[in-house]
Amino acid sequence: MSASRYFSDTYQAAREKFRAAVAKAGGIPSTEANPGKGPDGGSLATDAAWFGPKDPSRALLLVSGTHGVEGFCGSGAEVGWIETGGPGRLPPGIGALVIHAINPHGFAWLRRVTDDNVDLNRNFVDFTRPLPENPAYDEIAAALDPERWDDAARADCARRLQTYADKHGDFALQSAISRGQHKHKGGLFFGGTVPTWSRRTFLALCRRHLARCRHVGFIDLHTGLGPYGYGEPICMHAPGTSGFSRVSAWYGDQVTSPEQGNSTSAVVVGTLGEGLERELPQVAVTGMALEYGTQPVPDVLLALRADNWLHRHGDPASPLGRKIKRQIRDAFYQDKDDWKEMVLKRALEMFDRAVAGLARA
Repeated sequence: MSASRYFSDTYQAAREKFRAAVAKAGGIPSTEANPGKGPDGGSLATDAAWFGPKDPSRALLLVSGTHGVEGFCGSGAEVGWIETGGPGRLPPGIGALVIHAINPHGFAWLRRVTDDNVDLNRNFVDFTRPLPENPAYDEIAAALDPERWDDAARADCARRLQTYADKHGDFALQSAISRGQHKHKGGLFFGGTVPTWSRRTFLALCRRHLARCRHVGFIDLHTGLGPYGYGEPICMHAPGTSGFSRVSAWYGDQVTSPEQGNSTSAVVVGTLGEGLERELPQVAVTGMALEYGTQPVPDVLLALRADNWLHRHGDPASPLGRKIKRQIRDAFYQDKDDWKEMVLKRALEMFDRAVAGLARA
């Protein structure tokens, strides 16, 4: 049966499909209502489901929609796992917490960020301490956040960014942009100055379901980097740590590490994995991001810049606004049967490896 049946065209359709799959599989559902509304005025929420024993010693944790518009992919993978019998394959003593659309605003509005322009995967820093600096971003901030989005403005910004890349390298430019920053509230990859609703919701769900576990296998589903349809397992842990060793043992030599320089991702600060380990220090977390390729990185970054301009200065309902919305959706979700087949096959493989790793832990 085609994998496309597990994927949806809108946030609301994805939510309904997830809830129906959970009910059919006998999961215990929960809903965290978001205070915002979708572009159609509809309600927003993060849904979750628990499968397995009430007090397991080990648990699988799956999360979709950390970067809202990437939720089309993550939702399909979660629904596919549930509907193909994933919960029924859990060994005794192992549970599963599946979180759907942790950033429902971004999912519904076709944005990567939350309602306050925060990149959720940069928001899990310790706000009681000085916030991380990113002087490289400061250097190119103006080129990333222009007031106009016409041909002349785009060309000028492209020249300024290319000048930086010529001096420091293409990956250095990607790193400067995507590492995360806490100074430019209207800019890209803004990590925020306070914990977001999505951060608080994620940690509350984890406390509720996982605090009594001794081991959690965490997979955060993402898109936008790497070859078309390929799911890159990116280790959340620093080299030399026990978490890094476990991820390598569970997922094999395909695992990459931003710190080791063999990943499509730059080193980022303030991730969900960091927040989870800080929130539940008694739990051994084995975490990785499963990152699916869509389009070339320059095209993805261009779509992000366009969408940022649109919500800062433009009109999403205008012809240009609709074009940009199509552009950012395509940058993070390839609505094609072959891509969806690749996504689901890889997801089921990685989820099964995580469960096998937990069974050995």
